[in-house]
This record gives sequence, structure tokens and C-alpha cells, in this order.
Amino acid sequence: MAKHIAKRVLITIPVLIGMVLVIFFMLNVVPGDPVTVMMREHVKEDLIDRLRQSMHLDDPFFVRFFRYIWDALHGDLGISWKLNRPVTALIAGAFPCTLKLAVASSLFSWIMGIPVGIVSAVKKNSLIDHLSMGVSLFGVSMPVFWVALILQNTFKNVLPVSGIESWRSYILPTVVLGWSSAGRIARLTRSNLLEVLRNDYIRTARSKGLSPFSVITRHALKNALIPVVTMMAIQISSLLSGAAITESVFAIPGVGSLAVSAIKNRDMPLLQGTVIFTAILIIGGNLVADVLYSVIDPRIRVE
Repeated sequence: MAKHIAKRVLITIPVLIGMVLVIFFMLNVVPGDPVTVMMREHVKEDLIDRLRQSMHLDDPFFVRFFRYIWDALHGDLGISWKLNRPVTALIAGAFPCTLKLAVASSLFSWIMGIPVGIVSAVKKNSLIDHLSMGVSLFGVSMPVFWVALILQNTFKNVLPVSGIESWRSYILPTVVLGWSSAGRIARLTRSNLLEVLRNDYIRTARSKGLSPFSVITRHALKNALIPVVTMMAIQISSLLSGAAITESVFAIPGVGSLAVSAIKNRDMPLLQGTVIFTAILIIGGNLVADVLYSVIDPRIRVE
């Protein structure tokens, strides 16, 4: 297992470098001068030239790129043009809010989605199945910002709808993010479990006199959850990178809000740092999913 993990980590290194190169190139060809953004208007040309030289903005593209890679390896993602603070410190300060929201939303979606998917598969074509899949489809189909606005207007006199004051401030954002994710997990769990229940070894287990609960939990569920684990790992890594729309609607000072602020202010170092941070989390989520495969299914561990 350690060898497999090390191999996957080594594979991700060129992926990360290529991703950083693409982001660095795209953000450097965007029109606009960083010195002008930092100093606002009415700045003398000689001052702009001196600042450009001090920031090494006149250096060749690949010189600046490899300098950025070297600094990033040492934890330096540059200085925010707008806020004049280290990007690493800004992301570190915003990440705890995003982490709390991501963990709460993920737990909500898993606790709701997996049992609903199992019940729908077991009670296929029943009223419970149709109601469960209807609600999950509604959650998947509705835009996140629309659900957020509806919940804000409905519970504005009961729960906080803006900012982070206490744990109660996370309730509505958690439901908004978790409902959509729970719908996807429920539908995927149902379809995979229905497919697994058609296999011969399930019929053999039933013929041995095992209870339906034992057949589901001991034989069918592990195989059915393998694709669900992939979705869950990618889901939580995406949430950790910042749910930009939800954080913006509920004014949560997380990584997503930081990225939105960087886009509005054309703060390229901050935007670049949040995108790279997001990519690292998603790659890490895929790695965690691979490790969980071997825990769920011993055949994968042998391979």
C-alpha cells in the first residue's frame, strides 16, 4: 500500500507542475498592469517602472515561472496586489471557515444520501422509492444560489443568514451544499446497489437463509459503495477548496469568497494561489479515494 501511495504521489507531481504552468500562463496574458492595480490611478510612470523592476515583472516568462515554483515549494504563493498581504497567510486564515462548512456539508450529505439510496434500492418502484428519488432529483436540479436565497428568506427570523457568529451560522449553508450532494449520492447508491443485487453471489447468500439486512450490509453494500466513495472523496475535496457561490451568498469568509474577491479585484496572485490550492485538494481527494478502495474491496488491494 505504501508503495502504491508513493507511486500515485510521484504521478501527481508532473500534473501539478503542468497545472501551475497553465494557470500561470493564462493569468499572465490577462490584460492589465499589476502595478497600476496596486497603486490605483494617477501614478507617475517612473514609479511604475521602478516597481515593475523590483517585482521582477520585466523578467522573461519562464524565469518568473520557475521563480514562482521555487517560492511555492517554500510556502510562498506571492503577495496579494489588492490586500498587500501574503497569499499563503490569506488562504490559511480563510481555510478554517471553509473546513468547518465542508465537513458539516459532507456529513450531512453522507448521512442523508447513503441510507436514502439503500432504502430506495430495497423498496424499488415503491412509493418510498419514488418520493426519495423525486426529492433527490429536486436537490440535484436546483441551482445552489436559488436554494440559498429561498432558505435565507424562509428562515431569516430563526437562523443567521449572513456572516459567522456561532455554530448556528453554519446550519443553512450546510443544508444548501449538503442537499445537492446528498441527492447525487442517493441516486448513485441506489443504481449501484440495484446492479449488485442482481449478481449470482447475492442469490447464493439469500439461498443460505441470510436475513435481508445481512445480505445488504455484508455482501452487497461494499461493492455498491466503491463508485460512491469516489464521489464522496472528490466531493469533500471540492468543498474544502471553497464553495464559492454558497460562501458569497452567506458572506462566509472562506476560500471561495477569497477567490471571488480576487476575481472582482483582478488580484492575480491571490486568484492563482486559490486555484492551485483547489487543485492540490482535488488531487489529494482522488488519492484518498484510491486508498479507500483497497479498504472496501480486498481484491483491489491484491491487484
